[in-house]
Amino acid sequence: MHMPYIQKDAPFSADQRTWIGGFIAGLHSQKVMTEAKAIAAAEGQAQAKPLDILYGTQTGNAEEVANEAAALAKAKGFTPRVDELDAVDMDRLAGMENLIIVISTYGEGEMPDNAHMFWDALSASTAPRLEELQYGVLALGDTSYEYFCQAGKVIDTRLEQLGARRLGARVDCDVDYEDAATAWLTDVMPEGGPAVANDVVAPAPKKSGWGRKNPYTSDMVENRVLSGAKSAKEIRHLSFALGDSGLTYEAGDALGVMPVNAPDLVEAMLKRLGADHDTAIAGKDAPLGQLLTTGLEIMTPPREFLRGIAPLAKHEELNHVLSHGDKEALEAFLWGKDTLDILNLNPSLEIDPDQFVGWLKPLQHRAYSISSSPKAHEGEVHLTVAAVRWMYDQRQHKGVCSTFLADHVPEGAQAGIFMSPNKAFRVPQDDSVPMVMVGPGTGIAPFRAFLEERRARGASGTNWLFFGDQHRASDFIYEDEISEMSDSGVLTRLDLAFSRDQEEKIYVQHRMAQNGKDLFAALEEGGHFYVCGDATRMAKDVDAALHQVVREHGGRDEEGAVEYVNTLKREKRYVRDVY
Repeated sequence: MHMPYIQKDAPFSADQRTWIGGFIAGLHSQKVMTEAKAIAAAEGQAQAKPLDILYGTQTGNAEEVANEAAALAKAKGFTPRVDELDAVDMDRLAGMENLIIVISTYGEGEMPDNAHMFWDALSASTAPRLEELQYGVLALGDTSYEYFCQAGKVIDTRLEQLGARRLGARVDCDVDYEDAATAWLTDVMPEGGPAVANDVVAPAPKKSGWGRKNPYTSDMVENRVLSGAKSAKEIRHLSFALGDSGLTYEAGDALGVMPVNAPDLVEAMLKRLGADHDTAIAGKDAPLGQLLTTGLEIMTPPREFLRGIAPLAKHEELNHVLSHGDKEALEAFLWGKDTLDILNLNPSLEIDPDQFVGWLKPLQHRAYSISSSPKAHEGEVHLTVAAVRWMYDQRQHKGVCSTFLADHVPEGAQAGIFMSPNKAFRVPQDDSVPMVMVGPGTGIAPFRAFLEERRARGASGTNWLFFGDQHRASDFIYEDEISEMSDSGVLTRLDLAFSRDQEEKIYVQHRMAQNGKDLFAALEEGGHFYVCGDATRMAKDVDAALHQVVREHGGRDEEGAVEYVNTLKREKRYVRDVY
């Protein structure tokens, strides 16, 4: 803007006084317009309809989709409110008008850890009527499991029973969920009003660009065996270089690894099919050998394959367990068998490769708990992995990803990786509170990371680890590091449970019971309680032991102990990373 020259101390001319008046008026007008825009934006935000987006997740996938839904909701003029299912009580649910639920199914049809209390309340006879609620359910699952997307199915049905109205039909997503989830959200989400202006929407956090469909090719820095020569297990410490990937993580996150199927299994499969590597497959842009190596799951027999092969194989026991729908009988029949074993139930049966490929599922990444803190190992990410191997029918069988890493990714070799955040599984924000960790076997992985993190932060809170395995002499992995942390005071307390070193088997839950008074005291001091490892037995036994500790040392009855533990869960002071 050009301003006319004004001589110092000279009186203003008429033209100069007119210009100054106009300039001041312009400033005032601009200020008024700016204030009006701000008020309009604030009113628009205040008037925008709320859209509640709730998620239940075990590994973070459902939370990621929920955040995607929130971004879409903003674009459609809603004010999104994102929360975990367990953070919502029935009174709050009854006050909602529009609701999107994204939920994964854990284990054999179970609710994920952060949805148990919500489901208990929703399924109770005291749940409120919900006639004013419009809702949609997006279920994430894996068709390999019998109870595919069961958590989403039962929540969807229960909301309908309580009078809520669907925004759209539920969608059940398989492991390749991204495109289906995005399409469903776009289709089912209603219009909320004028879209929120771009200048008032917080920018999304920048991502590295690496993911399940586009993994980063990482160099293996270290690949060494941790377990002793006499151990029944083969547990390895693996270190990947992050290079210039831009990948970042926090203690508690998981690392996704893209495996390659074992070459000997691929060759045996090709031989069984009477085909070769270059055999073309209808509708596929890669030959059979490549599909069996990097494209398809060929180890665990998928249910579609079992249903397809059964009438052709004419195997009496397979037909029997499938026809009767006996889950336990089917699991017992499949124990130790892979897909090739099922093909060999009828050695004379000829299988068309096109048909066979159509029965298989895409090869999926495996997620492993990260065993390092980025504060302690800059530019690297560590894993603690047990290589799974067993014999069946005079042929060695191998875990897909664990033996891929053990046998085919030595130091200097490469593998595809990406980060899988687990925001629920974190070191306490308050460095002064106690941290109690239960992680037998490879379950110690995230707690190695937690201890490194607390050391780097100079945390003053006590750190207590329950660890165990079969034999101390051969299965005490990271013993040197743990001893050093104990000596330096980082690890305040260590309780060990080596089950086979005495006649009576001793497990981590027994050590918890023996030290119940101190354990309860740690919880009363605001302590956080973490569990990592086997979900089938260990995690359930540890949960039962925790309830017993609360009853015995907290003076609670059974109902009171349940409420105490549920409070720990609500406060994110009892969290699990189980598999």
